[in-house]
This record gives sequence, C-alpha cells and structure tokens, in this order.
Amino acid sequence: MQQDKDNKGSMTVAEAGRKGGETVRNERGREFYETIGRKGGATVKAERGRSFYEEIGRKGGETVKAERGAKFYEEIGKKGGDRVKATRGPNFYEEIGRKGGQKVKKLIEEGKRAARALQEAQAGAAAAPAAPAAPAAEEERAPVAADEATPERTE
Repeated sequence: MQQDKDNKGSMTVAEAGRKGGETVRNERGREFYETIGRKGGATVKAERGRSFYEEIGRKGGETVKAERGAKFYEEIGKKGGDRVKATRGPNFYEEIGRKGGQKVKKLIEEGKRAARALQEAQAGAAAAPAAPAAPAAEEERAPVAADEATPERTE
C-alpha cells in the first residue's frame, strides 16, 4: 500500500475513491444511488437487449454451481419455499395447484376443440366436389361483332 502513495501523507486511489464515495453518500443519500442504478440499467438494456441479461445470468448460475454445487440450489429453494409458506400460509400451495390444474384442463379442452374443428374442415373439403375453375378475364366478355368493334365516324 505504501508504494501506491506518491508523496508522504497522500492517499492511494482506493482511499480517495472510498472517501469520495462516502462524501457523495452523505450529501445525496441512498436515493441517488438507486436513481443512477436504474438509469444505468435502462441504458444497458437499451444498448444490449434482453439476451445480454440472459447470458450473464446463465454464466453467473454456472459459476455459482461450480463453486457451491447443486446442493446449494436445493438449500436456497427450501429456504424460499419455507418463507413463502410462512408468509402466505400452507393453503397457498393448494390454491396455486388448483389454479394451475384448471389452466391445464382448459388448455387441453381448447386443443381438443381445435383438433376436432381441423378434422371436420379436412373431412368437409375431401367430401365436397371440386368447383369448376373461374373463367379467365377474356372469357367473361361477350364476343363483339367486327363492325361493332370500332365506332363509325360521321363528319
């Protein structure tokens, strides 16, 4: 640390940064950091898009898994489940299970209806005789006699 100091009594870059950060915190407060954090996050999102966050999240998850193991995820999952149970009560899981089951049932019924409608449409198309082709544009006009084709001029 002593090597980072240029002159006797001066501070290191780390010390100066820490001192400056403390001064800003004391002058502007926590909200300032929240505001600039949100602005920075919005800028990164606009510049890099959603895939950037997906990528860094995946990399972070892989790093945590390598450092702490799969058991870590089991532990934090259990802690989270216990916290939800404590705050929302044990009936919460029954409720979301019932809602999920109802949603699945509804989706299955919609899928079956769509499949039946498709089969009926295909069966109806196969049973119906083919319609004659529409006449071409020139066939639609009535034939014109040669003397009617050009109007006579009377001058």
